[in-house]
Amino acid sequence: MHTPPDYEAIYPRPLSGDTVAVPPPALLPARIPLPGADVTLEPMDAAKHAADLYQASHGSEEALRIWDYLTYGPWPDLPSYQSYLRGQSASFDPVFYAIRSNKTGKCCGQASFLDNHAQNGVTEIGHIWFGPELQRTRGATEALFLMLKYAMSDLGYRRMQWRCNALNEKSRGAAKRLGFRFEGIFYNSLIFKGMNRDTAWYSILDDEWPEVKNKIESWLAPENFDASGAPLLSLRQLMEDRSPSTRRVDE
Repeated sequence: MHTPPDYEAIYPRPLSGDTVAVPPPALLPARIPLPGADVTLEPMDAAKHAADLYQASHGSEEALRIWDYLTYGPWPDLPSYQSYLRGQSASFDPVFYAIRSNKTGKCCGQASFLDNHAQNGVTEIGHIWFGPELQRTRGATEALFLMLKYAMSDLGYRRMQWRCNALNEKSRGAAKRLGFRFEGIFYNSLIFKGMNRDTAWYSILDDEWPEVKNKIESWLAPENFDASGAPLLSLRQLMEDRSPSTRRVDE
């Protein structure tokens, strides 16, 4: 039986009843490219992206591990996968993106904005998977940062969520590394592939975002990487050194 790691400490955030003097713009994430230095996020297009994405996620035993904690997949062949991707191409919630490597020109992962509540300024990054060639690279971090920056800085969102299977140690580690703070576990929240799923919840709030943004930008900076491409700073350590929440509480 799998024994999960100790759950992360919950960072205390004061409860707030503050008036929201300036509401968020109430804009939904658009189906537009999000370009970066290492990767570009492209709105999902089954006809354009399926072949690359199928190879990246089904081309080896290592790649097939991608589907262990997702509620769907894998698929037996490219036509069945492409048929599934047509649904992602047509979706406006979630809004799906294929992640293309600027170096190889190949699509090697995907992510989405989901559970969008634009009037409240709340969205989530999910349906994430990275092919083996993208995993543990600068491009993987940049891909998710492009989404965070688009939602929090460009669209003025107040809350970014991250949910994952509580047994998925890689996803939970990625959330912490990107500056998401642990909020708790929803037990017995889903049945997927015949198995129970306890769901771990994380978030970044608007008052926390400027510091998170600065730390990720510092990590992504070219001068943070040596000649071999290895980072000099640990993003996980940078996030562990963050300030407490600055939320005010009405007395």
